[in-house]
Amino acid sequence: MRPDTALLALTLATSAHADARREAILPPELPWAGKSRSLVRPPGDPWATPAERSGLTLTPRYDETVAWLRKLVAAAPNLAMVSLGRSPEGRDLWLIVASKEGVKTPEALRANGRPTLFAQAGIHAGEIDGKDAGMMLLRDLTVGGTKAELLDRANLLFLPIFNVDGHERFSATTRINQRGPREAGWRTTARNLNLNRDYTKLDAPEMRHLLRAQNTWPVDLYYDLHVTDDTDHQYDMTWGHNWPTAWSPSIAEWLEGTLLPKGDADLRAQGHIPGRFVQLVDHDDPEKGLLPWFATPRFSTGWGDARHLPTILVEAHSLKPYAQRVLANYVLLESTLRVLGEKGDELRRATHADQDRRPAELVLEWKPTPVPSRTVEILGVGWRKVPSTVSGGTRLEYTGKPRTVSLPKFDQTVAAIRASRPRAYWVPPAWGDVIERLELQGVRVERQEAPRTLDVETYRIRDPKLAREVFEGRVGASARFEVEKRRESFAAGAARVPTDQPLGDLVMLLLEPAAPDSFFAWGFFHGVLRSPEYVEAYVMEPMAERMLAEDPALRAEFERKLREDATFAGGEAENPSAHDAFLPGAPARLQWFYEKTPFFDERALLYPVAREIP
Repeated sequence: MRPDTALLALTLATSAHADARREAILPPELPWAGKSRSLVRPPGDPWATPAERSGLTLTPRYDETVAWLRKLVAAAPNLAMVSLGRSPEGRDLWLIVASKEGVKTPEALRANGRPTLFAQAGIHAGEIDGKDAGMMLLRDLTVGGTKAELLDRANLLFLPIFNVDGHERFSATTRINQRGPREAGWRTTARNLNLNRDYTKLDAPEMRHLLRAQNTWPVDLYYDLHVTDDTDHQYDMTWGHNWPTAWSPSIAEWLEGTLLPKGDADLRAQGHIPGRFVQLVDHDDPEKGLLPWFATPRFSTGWGDARHLPTILVEAHSLKPYAQRVLANYVLLESTLRVLGEKGDELRRATHADQDRRPAELVLEWKPTPVPSRTVEILGVGWRKVPSTVSGGTRLEYTGKPRTVSLPKFDQTVAAIRASRPRAYWVPPAWGDVIERLELQGVRVERQEAPRTLDVETYRIRDPKLAREVFEGRVGASARFEVEKRRESFAAGAARVPTDQPLGDLVMLLLEPAAPDSFFAWGFFHGVLRSPEYVEAYVMEPMAERMLAEDPALRAEFERKLREDATFAGGEAENPSAHDAFLPGAPARLQWFYEKTPFFDERALLYPVAREIP
């Protein structure tokens, strides 16, 4: 090959390589021609949204979004614009309040008596469909006039961008498995926190702003608007809640029996294909079946379920075009306002019923059934397994051809962890960050002005383990827990947290250490996992010899442990009860004797939150 020919071949190969790196190769697009396309204003319309001006191919940046909303609010007496607070990078989290009277305060909105939908977009700022749909709907509720009657019977609180800093990490390469918009924001915040994992630990300032809003404004129904990418299927809109098990069973029944069927019907009438949000058991083999999405309280739907706030996870499908996804969100939001206006009293009764429940025992974690609960029909897309030259195995390839399949479904109905309901929990004042987060959640906390001593139940932590990796800025913890009855003294400033309150179930899910999203599991109590006090071998050796000579029962126990525990007999303590009784590598035998003396820290591995029992 001539040198110039070789150079040309190298240039072409390099160019192709660069293009391949930047082009996400998605499965074939399914055709769509829904009636909801008529909702889109032409680009030249004076009230076309920034997204509509692009033909629903682009989403506006933060400043452009805020400017358009300010213009709309100035022209629409029904709207108010309220800042919930600022992000770490100084951006306001704007809440748009839509009501018939144009109220501007929580008290005024509550006074009008109508049910309220709180719809939040952009918790993952690359999944921004809900923002553009909500802007279109706000326009049509007000200056557009086509949906104004909805505000006669319901209110709307709309948070267009929750993750405002992540929204401005704007690029064309934000979501590799999503079909549009051309550019969008990032999944996580400026601190690289995923807000949809922060509903219990409340580490992000943005989440704290949201919690204050949820506790201040009247909210009857909460929507969390996302885009999902689990698999390819025909559905362009999937949505759902914790079901068939739930911490709020009355709410779940209303959502399942009233809200979802009506929303499905309205979506279908506009040419969309709605379905329930589920996950594959095995992403590489759809035929293994489906798992329902049962969320723990770190997620919006699990948090809402735990606090008895009706909450829906909305997941448009990432492989559908952006316009189709935005319009599906619009139709769903419109339908929901209509249902709330007609059936809001029913939902409020269901909510009050769940808030008044005080189960004697609470399931802290659910697991799926070991065998399928049933078989369900799914509107899927054909797939085949093909050899992979990259991984060396096989890969799943979607064909783009609709295919209806029947798949096994595993419901999360097995109670994995339970806890009895105490009268209250006692949190020592030293754990002020935990008390603060309980108060941010809206939990009623009784701060003690004087010291208190009382009989309680506590947990002794056994076999504690720290997570091997950092997750969401924290190192999680797990352990076994043994109940101990103790007489404990609590200093002034301690928090008594009663469970006889509407948020009592949430309190249990946060303070029972075995719960998967408890403060213990998130790593708030690492300080109790080690004791700083220790003993030297030159002290413990002669003490142990005398202890054996004085106590025949102790000698018998010691000799039995020597026979039955090889590590104890000849090894060093790998992790001496997870505290520094000795320096690393100390003999396990000496550690065993030290723990039987009154010099040993009797509070080592004691969970500091106590349970007040009747």
